[in-house]
Formats: sequence, C-alpha cells, structure tokens
Amino acid sequence: MLNAVKMCQEVCNVFCATANPVQVVLAQSEQGRGVLGVIDGSSPKGMEKKTAWPGEKDLLRKFGYKL
Repeated sequence: MLNAVKMCQEVCNVFCATANPVQVVLAQSEQGRGVLGVIDGSSPKGMEKKTAWPGEKDLLRKFGYKL
C-alpha cells in the first residue's frame, strides 16, 4: 500500500507509516508552512531475547530474509 501512495503524483514525501498514534510538528514562516517532524507515540514493549525462539533464523532464511 505504501508504494502505491508514493507513486501518486500529488504525494511529495511520506513522513511516517505506522499504526501507532503520532503527532506532527509543524512550523510557519514568511515563505509558508512545513513539517518539521513526526513523533511516534509508542515506546517499545521490550527486547526480544536471542533464545526466544530457536527456529526463528531458519524460518527467516526459508522466506529469503538474509541474516
């Protein structure tokens, strides 16, 4: 879906693509308005342990993901 949005001629930039709640920081000057940045509103829930799932690397390789 994101690539379809990017291909639309009216879209200049995509600042954020997330399902999390976000805030957009805007600024206005004599030349006009602009987006300064996007704040993603969620913190990580934790880090995955390397021993969490032994078959994970095999599954990723099966899908063609390079480790």
